[in-house]
Amino acid sequence: MDTAATESTEFTFRDATDADVDALVALVESAYRGDSSRAGWTTEADILEGRRTDPEGVLAVIKNPDSRLLTVERGGRIVACCQLEHRGDHAYFGMFAVSPTVQGGGLGKTVMAQAERQARENWQVAEMHMTVISVRDDLIAWYERRGYRRTGRMTPFPYGDERFGIPQRDDLQFELLVKELS
Repeated sequence: MDTAATESTEFTFRDATDADVDALVALVESAYRGDSSRAGWTTEADILEGRRTDPEGVLAVIKNPDSRLLTVERGGRIVACCQLEHRGDHAYFGMFAVSPTVQGGGLGKTVMAQAERQARENWQVAEMHMTVISVRDDLIAWYERRGYRRTGRMTPFPYGDERFGIPQRDDLQFELLVKELS
């Protein structure tokens, strides 16, 4: 088990297991969808309804040999997570969620720094990539303050595939953000 230093040593970092799937789905949903997500600032409730993830999707990340699902626990409860996936010369950062009840205290920054460190050390990659819904200006600005840069490279939102949610507007697309890890 890998414990990372934070302002408080109450957080424990570890890789997710099959037994964590339900808790991780609940965490991701609480951070992004529905009324509970409005307690934090990462909500997508105004642009997407429906589910953000499902047990099959989370389990697929856990089982993927090129991927890790980093979880953060406090008091035996999972309060944050992120996916790291090795993609050749770079790592992909996704499924990032912090419980709305602990957002705003610096945990997200700590999780991101830990993920970047692990990607550098474990896979010797020079870049971290992520995709963000392009209309999420506050979230993109937060990532930019962490050193990510907008690339202007867009991919279409998968309209009609409810695994990604039910769009409430017709201008959604994903933008690639990149950070040098050297």
